Amino acid sequence: MTAAAIFGELFAAWLFGFSALISIINPPAGALIFHGMTRWLTEQERARLARSIAINSFIVLLAALFLGTPILGFFGISLEALRIAGGLTVAVAGWQMLNEEDDNQRRESQAPAALDTAPVERMAFFPLTLPLTTGPGTIAASIALSAERRSSEISDIVLNTLAFTLTAVTVALTVWIAYANAAAVARKLGPTGMLIAAKLAAFVLLCIGAQIMLTGVLDALKPLLTMR
Repeated sequence: MTAAAIFGELFAAWLFGFSALISIINPPAGALIFHGMTRWLTEQERARLARSIAINSFIVLLAALFLGTPILGFFGISLEALRIAGGLTVAVAGWQMLNEEDDNQRRESQAPAALDTAPVERMAFFPLTLPLTTGPGTIAASIALSAERRSSEISDIVLNTLAFTLTAVTVALTVWIAYANAAAVARKLGPTGMLIAAKLAAFVLLCIGAQIMLTGVLDALKPLLTMR
């Protein structure tokens, strides 16, 4: 295989993985939610938090891409079950965000006091990395990507390793850039624009969860449908 062919295959694998994961993570929408959850923090704290979330996202993606399939096999969990459970979690999160308008003022008055007693770094992994950024839907998609590209050939293993690592790096960098600039975007949108964007992001999140569940259900029923 020539160098051009190797580069082309690596680029195709990266592009497929990056587009699949970035559409689920949706960093611009996540950045708006991130800003809403951290708007009482200083610019320095928010920038440090965005960097920590990006690093955590990179670790989560690598773990899902390289270890997800063996872990599922060890516990006897099918990919279909993971998709259904992950999609349900994502859909519930989107539904809650759609229906939280009535208690926004209560959360604004309570959240700063609650966070004053907890280090900012404690927020970085939960809930800002999991489940906000790299939630069950992202993990399920990562495991599906790794399962589809399993191979016993040494050349394919090396190529897949490079593709998975490059995908995780670029996704994490995109998350970092989006979250680090969330405040600037929020200032341009204004309060009304932020409310509209947050509700649209919540609805998209609900639809993504429903689509993940639907895919899991159809995959689980496929053997039964083909028997007819």
